[in-house]
Amino acid sequence: MVRIKLELLKIFFAAFILCISGNGLAQNALYIPPALTGTTFNLNVQSGTTQLYPGNPTPTYGINGSFLSPTIIVNKNDVVTLNVINNLTVATTMHWHGLHVAPENDGGPHQSISAGSTWSPSFEILNNAGTFWYHPHGEGKTELHVGKGLAGLFIIHDPAELALGLPQTYGVDDIPLIVQTKAFDVLQQIAIADHMDTAVFVNGTRNATHNLPSQVVRMRLLNGSSMRSFYFGFSNNMTFYQIATDGGLVETPNALTRLLIAPGERSEILVDLSGMNGQTVDLVSYGSEMPDGIFGSPSVGSGADTMDMYMDNFLNGADFNLVEFTIGAQTGSPITSIPSTLVPYVPFDIADVDVNRTLVFDTITLVQGDTPNRAEGPFGINNTTFNMDSINITIPLNSTEIWTLKNNTLIAHPFHIHDIQFNVIEKNGTTPPITEQGWKDVVLVMPEDSVKFITRFTTFTDEMVPYMYHCHLLHHEDDGMMGSFLVVDPFAGINENDISSFEVFPNPSSDEWNITGKWGNESVTIQLTDAQGKEVLKRDYSNVSAEEGIKVSASTLNAGIYFLTIVSEKGAQKLHLVRN
Repeated sequence: MVRIKLELLKIFFAAFILCISGNGLAQNALYIPPALTGTTFNLNVQSGTTQLYPGNPTPTYGINGSFLSPTIIVNKNDVVTLNVINNLTVATTMHWHGLHVAPENDGGPHQSISAGSTWSPSFEILNNAGTFWYHPHGEGKTELHVGKGLAGLFIIHDPAELALGLPQTYGVDDIPLIVQTKAFDVLQQIAIADHMDTAVFVNGTRNATHNLPSQVVRMRLLNGSSMRSFYFGFSNNMTFYQIATDGGLVETPNALTRLLIAPGERSEILVDLSGMNGQTVDLVSYGSEMPDGIFGSPSVGSGADTMDMYMDNFLNGADFNLVEFTIGAQTGSPITSIPSTLVPYVPFDIADVDVNRTLVFDTITLVQGDTPNRAEGPFGINNTTFNMDSINITIPLNSTEIWTLKNNTLIAHPFHIHDIQFNVIEKNGTTPPITEQGWKDVVLVMPEDSVKFITRFTTFTDEMVPYMYHCHLLHHEDDGMMGSFLVVDPFAGINENDISSFEVFPNPSSDEWNITGKWGNESVTIQLTDAQGKEVLKRDYSNVSAEEGIKVSASTLNAGIYFLTIVSEKGAQKLHLVRN
């Protein structure tokens, strides 16, 4: 009798999942989020209910509405003010994902907005043209708030992009596509930390359909899911052209039939629909073709290290439709060709690298005696989990760095870093695929693989307020797979009276540095700090003569960049030293 009841429960659950996944339901017009333009934006974060499937309304969150968020459209060099008004009954945050802003404007967990209050960051738009997004980033609450609906696009235009003549009529030939899957419980509530994410949404619409003109159309793809990656393609296997990665336009359009986008990543594509008037074509996720180890692929983990109920989710390893497009007549001024070139791409130069860092993704033992699951976690970075009061890395301003990401787990992790864009230079020891050779702020690190990227930390410093880096699988992030870093000016507060007083040679050096100066029998203090801001030497000298100078040993130091501060009676000077 117990077995019969259990089997009936399984049948009921399978039927429920089939129902909410949208199979067999009527198609719905794709929702196009409203566009907000200008330089001052009022963003009312609110709760509500939304009819996501037949039955009881589902409690949701939205901005200026009950579900999802409007699209913000600005121009490079605009100075914008974003009034984030929290009308929820709980605290939240709002992170401008991919934007180069000061840490106090970044919207990470350290910029919490309490219930009933308003946060109004104001900053200049410094990024080049691209598709970015905004979403909450509260401590331990990102998956819940994004899952309930708080996600919106942040589009930037600039003169170089506008001069290309790309499609840019929002909602007509320039289409926003926020792709997500969600899980629901038997009470028809959005569930988190649940791998049964079998309901597919595009712009908050299930079984979406949309009309497009028979010309070149631009699609802005955002993977806003908590866990699932998508392997985009079209049902007729037609070629499309990738024109932008996370941080903006690439140099030359990439002709593709498939494009993998992990959570947090964005990509812009052009699709030439000329001559297809009257036809229909589906945007599809080809999960059956996705490499193993990525959430959504046919398999994640092995042996005892597998995800609970992974194979019970019928979307995993499956091909499924996202949007059905019906092709109609052209617009009045159609774009009918794909440009051969876009904007110059000049990556960072490896010869300029000051510092190399390594981050290791691995399981964390939270309770003594537990054996973590290498496919399901819990996970940490460099053997630690996130702590609001800890700074994991301190980075000097203008430091050019290579970060190596090593994944010792059995699931792919999309790594995101705030503040900057980077260039992927290596994936598992080889050149990255063409689809990732551009400006990036998220990179997918495959199981037991490694990734190297190069970047530079410019413009903003703060000795107290950090930026974040983390896995963009939101359940992993909320569980602590995240760290914080400060960007600091190692020479802040130094009063330079005579900048030319001192010289150092040889520089670079592997043995010692010789400091000479215009001093004469005076007292001198020298301080040497490494690229992480850690003091490695501080020494006072009295009655230093110009003939003697000062010798500083480099033989015991690691290779890298160091910062030397010299203070004498004549003033202070700051110098960069390199230990080769």
